Amino acid sequence: MGGAESSDQLIPEPETIYERTKVEGHRRLHRPLLEEMSTALAAGFDIVAGVIVMLLLMHYTERQFGTEVAHVIGALGFGVGFVFLIVGRGELFTENFLVPIAGLDHEENEKRPWRNLFKLWTISPVFNVVGGLITILIVTTHSVLPYGTGSAAIDVATRIHANGKLALFMSAIFAGALITAMTWFVEGQATMMPRIVVAWICGAFLALGQLNHVIVITLELIFGYRYGAHFSWAFIAGNFALAAAGNLIGGIGLVTLNRLTQGKAGRS
Repeated sequence: MGGAESSDQLIPEPETIYERTKVEGHRRLHRPLLEEMSTALAAGFDIVAGVIVMLLLMHYTERQFGTEVAHVIGALGFGVGFVFLIVGRGELFTENFLVPIAGLDHEENEKRPWRNLFKLWTISPVFNVVGGLITILIVTTHSVLPYGTGSAAIDVATRIHANGKLALFMSAIFAGALITAMTWFVEGQATMMPRIVVAWICGAFLALGQLNHVIVITLELIFGYRYGAHFSWAFIAGNFALAAAGNLIGGIGLVTLNRLTQGKAGRS
């Protein structure tokens, strides 16, 4: 009996995850504006921290192990950023698909929660990028990071820039689905350690495939641009819009609707 209870706590039922997600979503929809802004700013810093770890590992391992192995090692290091994100309770734009939409179930035919949702979707990506951009401007100052870090940043950004629009869009759909699924997995865990493991795996997966996550890729492109990568701000802005659209389609269409239906069905 005791073992069964322990197992249930470790692997909660979909309806349990749904209830936890709904409560958290309701909280997010009714936060003060300043809290929404600061939470998004913090997430931008967290992601840049992960990118820095990734670039440093790529730089230090490429000469000895080659480009491909260095990429794998760097991707594993990038997971640190997502661990910071979850432990520090920052929020990326793509983490605000499933959770606040579930929170709408708390309301009964009110218009304001929908306005709050769209406000959250506006504030979150803008301040994610602002927080990341400020951090990038600091760390890309001459000699702050070790010599050679810039070459790794340019290589990462150039590989992204080499993709066509269709590939970038399809990659964005999957990236949105992946990170939205991560929020479902994380909200389903009552203790911190499983959340950390899930966050690290999803962050490493995202970096390993260079999936077009609107915030992560935008910040990686800005990193590369700061170090001299050959593309314009127009490409960064254009990919931001394309990635945001793809992330929304993947996050809401492929994961949110399915998982919320799963949770509601289990509750009935």
